Amino acid sequence: MAITDIPEYAHLTDADIEALGQELDAIRRDVENDRGERDATYIRNSIRFQRGLELSGRALLFGSGNRKIWALGAGVLGVSKIVENMELGHNIMHGQWDWMNDPEVHSTGWEWDNTGPSAHWKHTHNYIHHKYTNVLGMDDDVGYGLIRVTRDQRWKPFYLGNIAYNTLLMLFFQYGVAVQHLELGRVAAGRHPNPDAFKQDLRDVGMKIGRQVGKDYVVYPALVGAVTRSRKTWLRAITATLAANTIRNIWTNAVIFCGHFPDGAEKFTRQDLEDESQAHWYLRQMLGSANFDSGKTLAFMSGNLSYQIEHHLFPDLPSNRYAEIAVRVRALCDKYDLPYTTGPFLLQYAKAWRTIAKLSLPNKYLKGTVDDAPETASELRFKTDPDQRLTATVDPATGRRTGLRTAIGKLRRRRSPVPAIAGQRQAKDVRAA
Repeated sequence: MAITDIPEYAHLTDADIEALGQELDAIRRDVENDRGERDATYIRNSIRFQRGLELSGRALLFGSGNRKIWALGAGVLGVSKIVENMELGHNIMHGQWDWMNDPEVHSTGWEWDNTGPSAHWKHTHNYIHHKYTNVLGMDDDVGYGLIRVTRDQRWKPFYLGNIAYNTLLMLFFQYGVAVQHLELGRVAAGRHPNPDAFKQDLRDVGMKIGRQVGKDYVVYPALVGAVTRSRKTWLRAITATLAANTIRNIWTNAVIFCGHFPDGAEKFTRQDLEDESQAHWYLRQMLGSANFDSGKTLAFMSGNLSYQIEHHLFPDLPSNRYAEIAVRVRALCDKYDLPYTTGPFLLQYAKAWRTIAKLSLPNKYLKGTVDDAPETASELRFKTDPDQRLTATVDPATGRRTGLRTAIGKLRRRRSPVPAIAGQRQAKDVRAA
């Protein structure tokens, strides 16, 4: 089962959690009070950079009759779409730059280069996903209603196609974003609460898809064909744009899955929402999100979602501040002995795919349980250890706190006796020497 008692799982008392919340509130206040010209310069330079990339990519399509120029144009246009969706659209629509009072970068006015209408995305993502992060039955991003990503989801033969479904979702991710708000599963089951609202939402999606398809596959390629007077170049402009959109879709899928589905990104039950305070919400975001290691370039290309933990804690703070916020969040994880889930990008993505592949099968064919598996855990994972403390303790001599991270480490060591024995032998050799 997913986590039903977050304080117990975290090995923290309510007082501990409130203290953690106050320290996270302090981080928010410090960043809010320090926002200024360097942040405004960052977002404006990012916009100029992205628009320059898009202009360059589309200009290269006029030479797409040449294979090398075709590949270069597709690549440049693909990168421009990544930057527009990840660093600009996603973050601007979160309200990260609303404090500037600049209508160009305000969450109410930005319409991104994506088939999903911005208004729909802000409801499904900003509100539903960020408020109910990883809560089963509340957060549609847990498997997107298509993929089994936790053993808490009852297995059905449909899930045998897990890998195929995610491959299609990866290739056509922007269309997955477009239809998510429509809740087609509820419509098919006759459970949509407002059919008239659904019809309007469907029209909005159809209009946005029409505009995107018209721009990418009709208007610009037609302009290329008219200027070059070459049917071959016109067709290659279409395929280059298709390649650019596919590049963006694959990359977006990878970044999002790295933040939500590798080992350590926990799931929760509705029970956890009862009387949830701001501090408890903070803790749920910390336990339910995962980072991947990045330098400045990789962070920028991911919309700074390589710092997914920090983003989920502070979704409306400027993304260029996440790296410095991460230093303080890591320090808090050390102080409260909480895990800080991160790892190399490819490893985190591979773990997400491994989970998707494993969970295409019924639980009876899998190792671990719904309470204690790499991708699923609950407070019951510790019940098998009679000596396991379920409340954090503080060593009065050193001031060191032992809690969840220490408990997880104990479980891992107990399951890997060979390295432990090897370590003991090595220690004995050292003492003998």
